Order: sequence, then structure tokens, then C-alpha cells
Amino acid sequence: MPSTPKFLIGRVLTGLLVAVLLAGCSLLPDKIDETKGWSAQRLYSEAKDSMNNGNYQTALEYLDKIQARYPFGRYAQQAQLDTIFIQYRDSEPDAAIAAADRFIKANPRHPYVDYAYYMKGLVNFQRSNTLLDRLAPSDRDKTDTGTARQSYNDFAELVRKFPDSRYAKDARQRMQFLHNSLAAYEINVANYYLKRSAYVAAVNRATYVLETYARTPSVAAALSIMTEAYAKMGMPQLAADSLRVLERNYPQSPDLPKLNALVKGAG
Repeated sequence: MPSTPKFLIGRVLTGLLVAVLLAGCSLLPDKIDETKGWSAQRLYSEAKDSMNNGNYQTALEYLDKIQARYPFGRYAQQAQLDTIFIQYRDSEPDAAIAAADRFIKANPRHPYVDYAYYMKGLVNFQRSNTLLDRLAPSDRDKTDTGTARQSYNDFAELVRKFPDSRYAKDARQRMQFLHNSLAAYEINVANYYLKRSAYVAAVNRATYVLETYARTPSVAAALSIMTEAYAKMGMPQLAADSLRVLERNYPQSPDLPKLNALVKGAG
């Protein structure tokens, strides 16, 4: 009787080994979920402990279980609110805003829905900090101020809908900061153009500040920029008009001596 080639024996043994291993894997028990049977209260307690310890991903897992197992209870709504905060603290701004929007849409009359509106503003406020810290990046005209403006609008919506909210005072203060910062940003852009002899662009930016941010500290700087730009463009009457408004409203402006000499020279 001829002997079986060794390479065939090897293939058979390999096939048997694979089959045994696969069968063994199929017999292994699934990973045990230690939270099975936990009440919503216990899940929430564990989530809060994890959140307080900075274990945000673990906290989110507990909160997700609450919403999946107890979707209609008060803990589910609180889990949704805490999810917004965790996503914010865990530097996931898009996820935080999406969670806030879901809560607002599903619970428009919830007693704490004002918190969701506030968190939307806070998330965008945090994202705008890079812009507001720098105010004048190298490519000033192309910098996106959208997050700062969106934050302002988010806070404005909160204040309009919930004027007596516990978050309204802070929202108003942040709105004022954003308003002043956006005005200062526009002034830096205008100065950027002024220094590069782009006088029309400088005047346009300064005019925008006067029209949009009339009650901010940047108005004096806007009038100064307009006066200088008009004088250097050879428009003495417009320069004198801007200077007159500056003198009347900001008599202590340190730019007045220089501007007076500039306007006289232009005339």
C-alpha cells in the first residue's frame, strides 16, 4: 500500500488544527456585561463618579446605557444634558453641539433646556478663543470669525428666550466680550490695510466698525483710521469731517496731534 505524501499529512493536520481552534472560539462565552440589571440610578451614579474623575469616555458609556435601557425616564434626560458637558470638556465641540441640538429638539419645554442653549454658546465661545487671543493673524482678511459670531448668536438666543435663566447674566457678559473683540479684530484688519497703503480697504473696515460696533471702545480707533486714510488719499474734506467727529467725541485721543497735522498738510 503506497504511503501518503508528507505534504498531504501536513495539510490535513493544519486543517484539523484550524477547525479545533474555530470550534473552541465559538464555545467561548461572550464578554460579560457587569452592568446588566443595574438600575438607572446606579448607572447614573457610576457615570457621575467617572465624570468627576475625568474619565469621560467611561462616563459616556454609562450615560449611553441609561439612554438605551431607560429612554423615557428622568435619568435619560439628565444623561443627555451630561453628555453635552462631557463632549465639551473632552474637546469634542461638534459632538457637544450636536448633542445640545438633539436635546433642544426633543425637549423644547424641559426646565433645563436653557442649559443646552447656553452650552452651545459656550462651546463656540471656546472655539473662538484662538481668534480672539490673536485678533490679527497674518492673513487677516481671510480669517474666519464665524465661530465667534455664532457664539454671540447662541448666547443672544438664550437671553431672548430665557431672560431670567441662571445662565443669562454670564451669557450677556460673554456677548459683550465677543462684541468688543470682534470690533477690535476689525480695527486690526483696518490698520493692516492702512500700513500697506490700501486706503480704500482701510476706510471700508473702519466704516464697518462705526456701523456695526458703534458702542464699543474701537470707535475712536476707527475714526482715527478713517481720518488718516482720507488724508493720504488726498480727500481733505472727508479727513476733516472724520477728525471733527473724533475731536468732539474723544477729545483725549492720543492720535489727535498727529491727525491734525496730517489733515492740515492734506489741505
